[in-house]
Amino acid sequence: MAEEQERELKPLPEAESAYLRWLAHLDAEFTRHNKPEIRSEIVRDELHQLYLGRPHGGKLNFTLVTELPFNVLQLTLDPRNVTLRPEYYPDVDPEKYAEVKPLIWFWQMFDRSPVGLNVWLGSRFRCMLGHHIFKHIGKHVRIYRGVEFTFGYNLTIEDNCTIHKFSVLDDRQELVVPAGTRILDYARYDSSGQVIHHAANATE
Repeated sequence: MAEEQERELKPLPEAESAYLRWLAHLDAEFTRHNKPEIRSEIVRDELHQLYLGRPHGGKLNFTLVTELPFNVLQLTLDPRNVTLRPEYYPDVDPEKYAEVKPLIWFWQMFDRSPVGLNVWLGSRFRCMLGHHIFKHIGKHVRIYRGVEFTFGYNLTIEDNCTIHKFSVLDDRQELVVPAGTRILDYARYDSSGQVIHHAANATE
């Protein structure tokens, strides 16, 4: 069955302008800075705004037990205070992964925030980050919420691909998603090119 043509939708002009300026700013920052330390600071500052609604800054109060949960939240917004499962794998390239880890944490935390439910913004946000995480990402790629990958730096997504929600791209080895591929919800896609499991319908 042929895939139905999706409707073209856009936010209000004011919102579209703000979204595109934010994405352009982030793209420029991650292009300018590839050191893990600086990227981590950028991501920490952005997540502070998204989750707490205020800029990062000021000293934490570790003396009050009642403040500890809030301290834990703030500290966890910094990628340097987080470990991710692929870091433990024996076949990880520590240097390559360190460079993309802050962006992977940004991707995951964005998806878990209220803003991550915004399909128009979310797809553009993930593709922007994909240019800095993946080996290559092509044109007209759409990536929905909850998509995960292993290392990122082994992954190539060619033109006109659609990756539906909560699918997994296992790039522990070199992985190429060929042009025009549509990976359905909850699928697992690895270097064999086979979908290990997928839901009956992709509905996002």
